[in-house]
Amino acid sequence: MRASLLVIVGSLLVLTSCSEYQKVLSSDDNSKKYAVADSLYKVGKYRKALKLMEQIVPAYRGKPQAQRLMFIYANTFYELEDYYLAGYQFERFEQSYPSSDSVEVAAYRSARSFYELSPRYSLDQEDTYTALEKLQKYLNKYPETEYRSEANVLVAELREKLEKKDIEIARQHLKTAQTFGSYKPAIEAFDNFITDHPGSIYRKDAFFGRFKAAYLQAINSIPSLVDERLVAARGYYNNFAKYYSETELKEEADELLEDINARLKEKEPTS
Repeated sequence: MRASLLVIVGSLLVLTSCSEYQKVLSSDDNSKKYAVADSLYKVGKYRKALKLMEQIVPAYRGKPQAQRLMFIYANTFYELEDYYLAGYQFERFEQSYPSSDSVEVAAYRSARSFYELSPRYSLDQEDTYTALEKLQKYLNKYPETEYRSEANVLVAELREKLEKKDIEIARQHLKTAQTFGSYKPAIEAFDNFITDHPGSIYRKDAFFGRFKAAYLQAINSIPSLVDERLVAARGYYNNFAKYYSETELKEEADELLEDINARLKEKEPTS
C-alpha cells in the first residue's frame, strides 16, 4: 500500500513540469509510463493519460496489469466523451475479461456509449436501434444490476425518439398527400405506427391521423369511390373514439364525422 502511494505521489511530482511529462512520453520505460498514466487518470487528466496509454496498451497485452489498463483505457474515452471509441473499447474489455469484477460496469458503459451516440429524432436512427439492442442485452444479462432503473430510463427515451420519428414521418405523408393527392401512404404509415408502437404517447395522434387521412382521401376521390371511402373513414373514426373520446382531438374528429354523415345522407334514397 505504501509503495503504491509512493508511486502515485512520485508520478504526480513528475507531472509538475510539462518537460518532465514530455520526457516520460518519449522514454522507453513502459512501467514508468503506466504509473504516470494511472496517476494522471486518477486526477482526471484524461488527455495526457490517454497519450501514454496509447503507447503502452500493446506492450501490456497478456500481462497482469493489462486488465486494469484496458478498463481505464476504455473509460478514458468515455470520460472524454469519445463515445464511438468508448463503446468499442468497453466491448473489447467484456470479451477479453468476462470474469472481471469490472465487466458489468464495462457492459453498461458500452451500452450507454451507444445511447450517447443516438442522434435527434429527425436524423437516421441506426445508432438508436443499436443502443436499444445493447441496453436490452445488458438488462437481460444483468437483471439485478444497480443500473437497472437508469438503463430503463434510457430505453424509454430511445423508444420515444423512434416513436416521434415514425409519427413525424406519417404526418409528413399526410402533408404531402394534401399537396399531391395520394393519401394511401399516410393511412398506411399511421396504421403501421399503431401496430408497431402499442404503448406510445403518440398513439392517439396516429388514430386521429389515420381517420383524417381516410376522410380526406374519401372527399377527394372520384365519385364512384367516395361513398365506400366515407364509410371506411367512419370506421376509423369509431376506432379513434373508442379509445380517445376524452382527448383534445375529439372536437375536430366530431366535426369531420358530421361532414361524413351529411355527405352519406345526401346519397340516401328518398321514399
